[in-house]
Amino acid sequence: MTLFYSTNTWSSQPQVSEKTKNLWEKASQKANWRIVQLPNGYYQTEFNHNDNWADVTRRETVEGAEQAIDASVAHYAKKLEFINGPKVIKTFK
Repeated sequence: MTLFYSTNTWSSQPQVSEKTKNLWEKASQKANWRIVQLPNGYYQTEFNHNDNWADVTRRETVEGAEQAIDASVAHYAKKLEFINGPKVIKTFK
């Protein structure tokens, strides 16, 4: 049996493409999200991507669906915050 093993190292933060950055910016805005009720009674969260609504998650309650959207918005906002590299928390002299 042959195994292939590969590693990568970077001397700087991997660069995010402009397309990905634009997607994250759009996903970090709650106005681009919606909740729809499915025939089985579940609630589906959807994201508007290029004028197409893409389903993301399904939840049993409207509150659960809204929490899922809030968590997604916070997740993408945090990703945008770290595009330019790590944030300095503390320095020592």
